[in-house]
This record gives sequence, C-alpha cells and structure tokens, in this order.
Amino acid sequence: MERKAVRRRVLPGIAMITALAAGVTGLAGCTDGNGMGITSDQKGGGSTAAPAQPGKYRSLPQPCKAADSKRLKAMLPAADSLTTQQREQLYAGTAEPSFDGDRHVGCRWNAQAPEGTLLLSVTFERVVSYDRAAASDDDKAHTVFVRRLTDAHLPFPGITGSPSPSTAPGTAPGASASPAQPSGSPASTPAPASAPPSASPSAPASAPASPSTAPELGSRVLEGLGSEAYLDDKLSPAGASAAQSRTVRIVFRTSNVLVTIEYSVQPSGPAAIPSSAETQDKTRQLAQALAERFSE
Repeated sequence: MERKAVRRRVLPGIAMITALAAGVTGLAGCTDGNGMGITSDQKGGGSTAAPAQPGKYRSLPQPCKAADSKRLKAMLPAADSLTTQQREQLYAGTAEPSFDGDRHVGCRWNAQAPEGTLLLSVTFERVVSYDRAAASDDDKAHTVFVRRLTDAHLPFPGITGSPSPSTAPGTAPGASASPAQPSGSPASTPAPASAPPSASPSAPASAPASPSTAPELGSRVLEGLGSEAYLDDKLSPAGASAAQSRTVRIVFRTSNVLVTIEYSVQPSGPAAIPSSAETQDKTRQLAQALAERFSE
C-alpha cells in the first residue's frame, strides 16, 4: 500500500515536468536569433526595397500643336500658289494613329515647294516600368534611349572615337601628319644657308580646305538638350538621276518621355545637296523648343 502511494505522488510530478519541457520547446521555436521571443518572417536577402515613384509625366501633349507656327513656317515654307485654307491644312499637320494617347502620339507635316519636298515628324513616347521595384520609369526610359543610341551606331556619352588633335584631317589613325623621311637619311637635315627660295611659292605645303565646301557636322551625341540626346544625320546615296535627300533625326529624353524629331529635305534637282548645317540647325531649334515646353 505504501508503494502505491509513492507511485501516485511521483506520476503527477513527471507529468508536470513533461509539460514544462514542452512549453520551453515551443518558446524556443518562436524566438528570433537574438532570443528576444519575437516571431521572425524575414526571407533570405534582407527586406524588400520600396517601389520607385512614378515618372514625372503621366500624360503627353498634342504633337500637332506642340510646335509653334513661326517655327513650322521656317522649316516648311509654303508655296505661293497655296490658298489660305491649304496653308492652314499644311501647318495643322496629320496626327498619327495611336491606340493609347497617354503612351505614344505623333504628328507629320508634308510641304511641296518648287525647290523640293520637306517632311517633318514629331513623336512623343511615355515610358512606364511595370516593375518599379526593379527599375523606375526614368530608368526604363534611359534603357530605351540607350538601345536607340546603339541602333544609330553612336558612342555612349564620354566615349569618343575621334582621332587625337595631333592627327591631321584625312590622315589615318596612328599615322604622322608630317611627310615621311626617306630611308637612310637622318631625322632632320638643316637646309644650306645659301639655299634659294622655293621655285613654286604658289604651292604651299598644306593647302587649306576650299571655303566653298560646307562642313559636314555628322551624327553625334548632343549636350544641353533634355536629360540626354543624340543627333543622327544621313545623306542618301548619289544617283544618276535621283536627288540626294538629307534626313536629320534628333532623339532626346526628359524624365520618362522620349521625343523624336525627324526632318527630311528632298531637293527636286539631282545636282542640289541639302546643307548639313542648315538642316541640323532647324531641327535642333525645334528640339530645344519642345524640351523647354516639357520643362514648363
């Protein structure tokens, strides 16, 4: 009987110890790494970064009304034979079809003049990032701009492929601008003191470029226009009867909007070649005006 009584007293004690051990195990499973008893639900890699704010622009202006009439008339001079109504239709432009006016819109102008055909187009594109936790709208627009810059075969800003200033124009890279010395002769031979002057003074050592030849500015990255910009200048190949047309395209980014301006000059005569400087200057002036409008 005494043994049974001892067993009755021991069994409740064992049960209590077992319950306490189970409670301690449960608390250990709920503690964090510091033993503070705080439930942790963090995944590997740290906390998730907050998504970037939307881009600056939520909508786009009307492209056919973006350029002022004075600038349009300078780029697209109307023929004298046009009536007032025809002139109004010319400068009103033709809107490009768009499925979303807040994402992509454009406008085109076409002017027929006695000296040739003039074409102008303006396009606005608003870029949106669908995962702003990974990239903002501006970052996505920059990626699109870089892709177009690469397609135009232009170097990135800060990377120049032009020859060094010491290289003379028309000289192959690495070649010296001075004439080569004949083999076996010293590097520099002083002329005799009694040497007569050159017999042909009319032929200087380096003839200057003809002043009648207009310089070709070429395609390049632009500075001071929006967030980033480039200019692409292309002249069509010369033909036996077809005239050479020049097309200047400027693409610039301002925040999450890309603006593309394309100006094409097609002379009516095969001998005429559109001026690179004049065509680029008119296109740049329009691009600058549009960039200022976005900054308002």
